Amino acid sequence: MRSENSDHTFRYKLADLSEVPKDVAMGFPVLTMIGQMELNIENYRGIIEYTDVLIRIQTKAGQLRINGRGLSIAYYTNDEMKINGRIDSIEYQH
Repeated sequence: MRSENSDHTFRYKLADLSEVPKDVAMGFPVLTMIGQMELNIENYRGIIEYTDVLIRIQTKAGQLRINGRGLSIAYYTNDEMKINGRIDSIEYQH
């Protein structure tokens, strides 16, 4: 039985060899930031915490912490969301 880490490594190498984008093959989140005022997130799993200074998002790769001021979720679908407000930092937590 393979461990989760070896399975992750295998899928990463397979994606690399097949030239399939890693966000598709691995389910990694894709973050697109426009200035400090807009963040688009693709491939997320859920919203854990949502305030005007902190938004925590669950992804397949772990949690994202978006810190800032006046944060709001402009919209979200099953796999994409847009966050507006003054974004001061984005942190990954495993």
